[in-house]
Amino acid sequence: MSEPTPVLVTGGAGYIGSHAVLALLDRGWPVVVIDNLTTGFRFAVPEGVTLYEGDIEDAALLARIFAEQGMGAGKGAIMHFAGSIIVPESVTDPLKYYYNNTVKSRALIEAAVKAGVPHFIFSSTAATYGIPEQSPVSEDGPKEPINPYGWSKLMTERMLADTAAAHPLNFCVLRYFNVAGADPQGRSGQSTAGATHLIKVAVEAALGKRARVNVFGTDYATPDGTGVRDYIHVSDLAAAHVLALEALVAQPERSLTMNCGYGRGFSVLEVLDAVDRVTNMRIERVIAPRRAGDPDSLVSNPSRIRSTLPWEPQHAELDEIVRHALAWERKLAEIRPEG
Repeated sequence: MSEPTPVLVTGGAGYIGSHAVLALLDRGWPVVVIDNLTTGFRFAVPEGVTLYEGDIEDAALLARIFAEQGMGAGKGAIMHFAGSIIVPESVTDPLKYYYNNTVKSRALIEAAVKAGVPHFIFSSTAATYGIPEQSPVSEDGPKEPINPYGWSKLMTERMLADTAAAHPLNFCVLRYFNVAGADPQGRSGQSTAGATHLIKVAVEAALGKRARVNVFGTDYATPDGTGVRDYIHVSDLAAAHVLALEALVAQPERSLTMNCGYGRGFSVLEVLDAVDRVTNMRIERVIAPRRAGDPDSLVSNPSRIRSTLPWEPQHAELDEIVRHALAWERKLAEIRPEG
């Protein structure tokens, strides 16, 4: 690899962004973070990494960051994680999502083009597929989002493609499936209060932070009747981002769109059974009605990322994902003893 280019990580104080920062540092990339700290945490930014507290739509701030960090004029890269991610909230407050995820992304892309930052990696989502006709789902499958969150991300994908066609910018879109777990070294994890991710909810219940876990629907067309999802360890996901960056730098004329998942799914009940195994206790399950718009099964076809990048997942075992999430939850109780 040639001399590493400076990387601006937006939302780098959040869950996935903070793990990307760690992965970049571990590979020797110079990193800087911008985060408005509305959902991120200052403690998630490693010591020695510059944090600019501000918003990605602040053109003057972005121009200052690029100048101070030696980015622009063909140098530097952006990894864009900043945004809103709660699907039900996107239904009740769609304009928030189109503003935070689409309008602000447009401002960030414009700033990158104006400065001449040549590489852009975008945190997208399997929600762009909506309820797929087939599972596992490939990147070329229909993009039919069923909520504003999915649409807000798909619109940004489109903006990147159109911008790259008109300007010297290449990009990688990574469509995540269900991200879970925490840094194996305990340096970061999912820290958001009231998070809705199943594994996060389940380990909170195991530690007495929640009384029970709701199982939303048991009549899906799956082996045990509960929804099946493809869970990917956050550190494997972060590693994919770094490899994607290296691919963009190596071939600046090429842009990429790839699923990020393992290609196999676990049901809600299988996940809860895994938490029971790891904790040697039984979490109380409460059967609740289906949530609108939840597909029976959402599993990735990861063949494109496996054939394009030298990506070898290191933490694909469900019990390991749960163990790391549980260890972080215990550490979080020390970081924030007030709960």
